[in-house]
Amino acid sequence: MQRGEASGPWGLVLLGLCLCVQSVPITLDKANIQPLEQDLEPPQSTDTGLHYDRYLREVIDFLEKDQHFREKLHNTNMEDIKQGKLAKELDFVSHHLRTQLDDLKRHEMNRLRMLIKAKQDLSKGNDKSIDHLSLLKQFEYLNHMNPHTFEVEDLDRLIKSATSDLENFDKERHEEFKKYEMMKEHERRERLKTMDDEQRRREEERYEDMRRKHADHPKVHHPGSKDQLKEVWEEADGLDPNDFDPKTFFKLHDSNGDGYFDEQELEALFTKELEKVYDPKNEEDDMLEMEEERLRMKEHVMTEMDTDNDRLISFDEYLVATNKKDFQEQNSWETLEQNPMYTEEEMRQFEELLSHQENELEMKKVELQRQREELDRQQAQLNDQKMELQQAVEHMGILKAGKAQGQAEDKGHGASLGSPPGAQQLPVQPQESHQQQDVPVSVLS
Repeated sequence: MQRGEASGPWGLVLLGLCLCVQSVPITLDKANIQPLEQDLEPPQSTDTGLHYDRYLREVIDFLEKDQHFREKLHNTNMEDIKQGKLAKELDFVSHHLRTQLDDLKRHEMNRLRMLIKAKQDLSKGNDKSIDHLSLLKQFEYLNHMNPHTFEVEDLDRLIKSATSDLENFDKERHEEFKKYEMMKEHERRERLKTMDDEQRRREEERYEDMRRKHADHPKVHHPGSKDQLKEVWEEADGLDPNDFDPKTFFKLHDSNGDGYFDEQELEALFTKELEKVYDPKNEEDDMLEMEEERLRMKEHVMTEMDTDNDRLISFDEYLVATNKKDFQEQNSWETLEQNPMYTEEEMRQFEELLSHQENELEMKKVELQRQREELDRQQAQLNDQKMELQQAVEHMGILKAGKAQGQAEDKGHGASLGSPPGAQQLPVQPQESHQQQDVPVSVLS
């Protein structure tokens, strides 16, 4: 993509493609400032944070290869895009690209099916069938009823889902950060409970000292104000603050030269202000808080300058803002320590929720322990039954061996008497001696 062919609101913001590189502070000689006319390399895409980010970017990359669609894309306003008018132009895309989009959709459907199966396997085991069709309904960016071809409805769904999801993305980030801050405070309070009075006193003093150190920083200029931009002009760009020119400033920091300040280019402008408050070497400075501060600054400038709500600041919108009275005012920016993320009531509710979750986990732990003990008991029973069975088998083996040995001995004894097998042995009657029979009766008398 050449310098003059940036993808505009569609690629940069609406679908979160963010086809830009982050602004880098530039050090220039003010005498040599000239509008940049040469072609630039295409900027690198950044992750939108959406779970279907890769699919989203690949669809747009394919569509921008079609000359007709690219022209329509660049000439369609934001409202028409949201209403689905651009999606209808898909019917005029070349057959070759439509085939590639079909393949892309099939791959995405297969990816979702694999994710669903993996999730089901983890939660319920492999013994239950999965209704992929019903589960695919949760992915609104795809027309799951037609898994084989990429149609107008697919593009329309993708546009509407991405628009909605990106609009809610920052809100979700704020909620996650609030939970992070409350968890930090919860853990601090829990640590205090484990300390004796003297330890607790010292810890509270250390905590208050760190808060004072963090709050002790130079004035932070209002984001998007003349003073804030002049500071970037002087310290990052190396230019004379007396020669500050809003038009030249815009050209310097419109990194991809598309005529817009996108969110990444805006966030890069706040680095100098954030460095006044946060230093990664300081224990009292939390770098996650710094990123939340950067997000707050970006949202403030978007609210002030982005009049058409396309999440881009055009050159014209920027110039209108620089001519307002607010741009000249020297108000300071209230940082996070001056704007607590949560109230004490919210903290109380958060801790109640944590307590409830801990109780549920404890109950699950007890139940799992009971199940384990029951399994151990059943295993012990099985081991006993197995041992009894082995003993019975061994006893039967001994009896069988003894019987076989007895039969063998009987057979051996019969063979030694010369009798045929099975012959009966008759008892031998004793015979009287012939000498006894010849003795005369006289002798006996």
